Amino acid sequence: QLQLAESGGGLVQAGDSLRLSCAAAGRTFSGTAMGWFRQAPGKEREFVAAISWSGGTTYYADSVKGRFTISRDNAKNTVFLQMTSLKPGDTAVYYCAAAQWAIATLASEYGAWGQGTQVTVSS
Repeated sequence: QLQLAESGGGLVQAGDSLRLSCAAAGRTFSGTAMGWFRQAPGKEREFVAAISWSGGTTYYADSVKGRFTISRDNAKNTVFLQMTSLKPGDTAVYYCAAAQWAIATLASEYGAWGQGTQVTVSS
């Protein structure tokens, strides 16, 4: 099973950009679809973005479409989430996750999770 570690979170102002990284340890990264989720205080974890093993297919939540971009570098076992035009509503702990089968938007379809990285957007 993959071990995942997120980085790149922080405190930014509304309108700023931030890039999150998720480093994976394990031989199966290049063949695994990956996703990003987030959880704000008092709210359930929600889907943000997902990418297929090849990078050829991506999914986005409507709330981030056009502002966030998911990508991956299989040679470096890393998946990224580029976030632009950040809003206070984007404040949450962001988690990366490895899909159990194909690219998916449901958290239940993911079998390995990182510890999360905090993103705080001030107004």
